[in-house]
Amino acid sequence: MISERKSVTTLPASRALSPRAGTVRRRVAGVVAGVAVVGFAAAIVAPTGIALADPPEAAVAESMYSVALVDTQDLTVTVDGAAIAPADRGAFSVYVTPKPTPTPTAKPASTGGGGGGGGPLFYTGGGAPAEWMAAAGIAESDWGYVDYIVSHESGWNPNATNMSSGACGLVQALPCSKVPGNGYDPVDNLRWGTGYATSRYGGWAGAYAFWTKNHWW
Repeated sequence: MISERKSVTTLPASRALSPRAGTVRRRVAGVVAGVAVVGFAAAIVAPTGIALADPPEAAVAESMYSVALVDTQDLTVTVDGAAIAPADRGAFSVYVTPKPTPTPTAKPASTGGGGGGGGPLFYTGGGAPAEWMAAAGIAESDWGYVDYIVSHESGWNPNATNMSSGACGLVQALPCSKVPGNGYDPVDNLRWGTGYATSRYGGWAGAYAFWTKNHWW
């Protein structure tokens, strides 16, 4: 026994077998598949695109120059007439090392005054007229004559000098350079005087006699 289906609706043969209907279905399926592929690709690429579009800001290292640059931008603008208080710089003092005062040093006497050239070598030793005459080999019998001449010529100053003639020493030897040794040494000067008195006046007595008449010898 065969049961009868009452709910089945049969399509006309011309519609069921129409090639146009099949083509439309295939186009719709293709469009849906394409949209699905594009959506899937967008879901994959979207996070990467966001990451590429908005990279995280890199930390900037601070330096003394960058800090100073920021400070230079911190300017204060005032209007005309506004009072600006001066910055308190603090007080300070400057110490200047004083220049030391040079200590004067005694210049040594120049060599010469005797047989050599140059300036006089003044006598700085001690002694007395009697010691000098004894050291020069003058006899005591002549000391009075010598004392008279020397007292009038130099006042027994071994360093006496005649600025006009250049005569020097106790007996005012002229020229001073003729005195063997040093013309300002009292012993050397008296020795030269003994030779001069002897050769010119025959001795100290003759020299004394000439001096008292002429006031030079």
